[in-house]
Amino acid sequence: MILELADIHIHPGQQAAFEKAIELGLNTVACKAKGFQGGKVNRGIESPERYVLQIFWDTLEDHTVGFRQSPLFTEWRAIVGPFFAAPPHVEHFELTVKSA
Repeated sequence: MILELADIHIHPGQQAAFEKAIELGLNTVACKAKGFQGGKVNRGIESPERYVLQIFWDTLEDHTVGFRQSPLFTEWRAIVGPFFAAPPHVEHFELTVKSA
């Protein structure tokens, strides 16, 4: 399993609308992608315009090729992209240790 971690900064004052949009995007678009296992979104406390999006994928290619190079990505960006103050910083991680 691969964890996609996206650090997102949105325009000030748009938190409520962004949260509705990203929930819609996860539940109607991203969820259709091959290898999508679910996602979570957390809002910053000290920086309320900052969000961390975590999406779990079966493989790296399910995200980087299957999703990002598909029409689903265009749909996703149409929903969440207008809120971005800057392009999100995205990295991928592999699980190495898990607590009991």
